[in-house]
Amino acid sequence: MHKPLSPSSIHPAFSQYSLGIEVSSRSRYVFCSGQIGIRADGTIPPDCAGQTRICFDNIAAVLAEAGMGFGDVVKLNAFVTGREHLAEYMKVRNELFPEPFPASTLMIVSGFARPEFVVEIEAIAAIPS
Repeated sequence: MHKPLSPSSIHPAFSQYSLGIEVSSRSRYVFCSGQIGIRADGTIPPDCAGQTRICFDNIAAVLAEAGMGFGDVVKLNAFVTGREHLAEYMKVRNELFPEPFPASTLMIVSGFARPEFVVEIEAIAAIPS
């Protein structure tokens, strides 16, 4: 089981994420490479919310291959290409993740390999082995 860490001596989380997650030492981990908002057929939604949903669908598929789901995610790293994408990304993320919320980092970057991509998401999941 994962234990969220939220020390009262530091500023609380800005949204639905944990400041830290404790994972037992005998766990099985999955490290998901950064996922971009491209469908299996090669189409790419023009909006951040659409791309974010596809990123998380892709992460869900990788996790399912290992017998895991979003409740097993302990860390997210997300990258967007502008502040205007923050709210859409966070809205989709917050709809998908149950408590305890994963630890999360969100960064603004100058771009990705192709200019139509506006978001990329990495995930780390863990379950007791």
